[in-house]
Formats: sequence, structure tokens, C-alpha cells
Amino acid sequence: MNAWLVGGSGAVVNFAVFNVLLHGNALLPGSGRQALVASVLASLVAVGANHLLLRSLAHRDHRVRPDERPALFFAFRGIGVAMESGLFYVGYHGLGLHGPLQSNAVKAVSLVLASAFRFLVRRTWAVPQEALSRS
Repeated sequence: MNAWLVGGSGAVVNFAVFNVLLHGNALLPGSGRQALVASVLASLVAVGANHLLLRSLAHRDHRVRPDERPALFFAFRGIGVAMESGLFYVGYHGLGLHGPLQSNAVKAVSLVLASAFRFLVRRTWAVPQEALSRS
């Protein structure tokens, strides 16, 4: 249950940071890469928040095993951020979905697809089944 709470809070952090950076004019206006930079930074902030929350909430009772090291966590999350950013780029620049509602829709689709990848990787390689049943 805690892992779902952490994942949901990560999505909220991701969207909040993305919207502040892109639509709140927190980045330099006029940059052709502003949307992609906002998406990548938001994803990285969310990954950091998820790591801290997972360690303090979801896995506080578990000993850290070699297959649950932070390096493995960040390696798979990094691949997920790259996937999310690439999908966002295609939707935002390739399809021309630039408005606030459209950019959030593209962000949502890219986040869902990258999250599905992260879930499958975690389930398949990162954490054995008995550890998943405890979380």
C-alpha cells in the first residue's frame, strides 16, 4: 500500500514541478527546449522524492539487500526518465501539442507509459516476488 502512495505522490510532484517550470515562467522564456527541460527536471525531482519516500515509508522495515541498492533504483529510474522525456518530446514537438491542457495530457501519457516500464522492470528484475508481496 505504501508503495502505491509513494508512486502517486511522485506523479503529483512530477506534474506540480512541470507546471511551475513550464507554465509558471520559472524557466527562461523563449527557449525552444523549455518544455523538454521542464519535463526532465520535473521527472528528476519526482525520482528523488520517490527514493526518499520509499526508503522512509515503504521499505523502512526491510534490510537493504544487494539487489535493492540505490544504484539499481536510479539506473532503472534514469531509463524511465529518458523514456518519459522522449515520449514527451514526440507529443509536444512532433504533434505540436503546446497548450497547457495539451502539454499536461502529453505529460500524463508519457508518465503512464514510463511508469508501466518501471513497474515491469521492478517486478521482473529488481525485487524478488516475495519482497513485492510484503510491500
